[in-house]
Amino acid sequence: MVLGTYKEVVAARSTDKQIQKIAQDGGIVSGLFCYALDEGLIDGAVVAGPTDVMWKPEPTVALSSDEILAAAGTKYTFSPNVWMLKQAVRQYGLEKVGTVAIPCQSMGIRKMQSYPFGVRFLADKIALTIGIFCMENFPYESLRTFVSEKAGVDFDLVEKMDIGKGKLWIETADQSLTIPLKETHGYEQNACKVCLDYVCELTDVSTGSVGTPDGWSTVFVRTDAGETVFKQAVEAGLIETKSMDDVKPGLGLLEKLTTDKKTKAMKVIDERKAMGLPVPYKGSGEKEDPLANV
Repeated sequence: MVLGTYKEVVAARSTDKQIQKIAQDGGIVSGLFCYALDEGLIDGAVVAGPTDVMWKPEPTVALSSDEILAAAGTKYTFSPNVWMLKQAVRQYGLEKVGTVAIPCQSMGIRKMQSYPFGVRFLADKIALTIGIFCMENFPYESLRTFVSEKAGVDFDLVEKMDIGKGKLWIETADQSLTIPLKETHGYEQNACKVCLDYVCELTDVSTGSVGTPDGWSTVFVRTDAGETVFKQAVEAGLIETKSMDDVKPGLGLLEKLTTDKKTKAMKVIDERKAMGLPVPYKGSGEKEDPLANV
């Protein structure tokens, strides 16, 4: 399946007005972590927290809803959240840890849980993983450079960024600007070119804006752990849902973008393997499904 294995996929958004104001889209990551924390399903969550440098996040252990909400919003540059998981358990003493992850991070987490050499104390304490759709990620300096140069705006004045309709949308206090995504190519992390995962196939829940209207998110419930927290949050009235059949543009666009990413990445993987370069995936001729995330 091009979108990975899942139990359910719906359009959803948080019903919390505060979360709606600060969320990137439907506020699913913030809403689920706040609910899980309040109900004792997790003791804390590793999130991409704010720093003194705008748009340069750092991994933070959030122990309250306020700390989770302080980290709301997509940053578009890397936050090494996996590195903080060890500290969450050893330094903070957490027994049930949640974490937000992009696809490459979720892959590392699952590999660590499957082969927990040196981290046996950590592997069984990861209670909830929430993944964010990710086409590509940018080094901070690259992000700063192309936003400043191509949009002609002071990067320090940017209040929100979003990706949609083939563009990077940039908002300041008094203007809204766009950069065609094709003009950002070459600025992304080099490893993104061989990534076969767009929709975070390995997390408990994965979410992103593609496929749903503004203010909503597409949500894949992928595991038993994800199903437990998501259903409970919906039943508690903290998240509202709609069938994907009732929203536009729907799963068709998400399937297209996912297939495009996998196809491009597989081409690069095969090229690198042909040159004898190490790649953390099998080549297209080494697996039954050339686009499988292995």
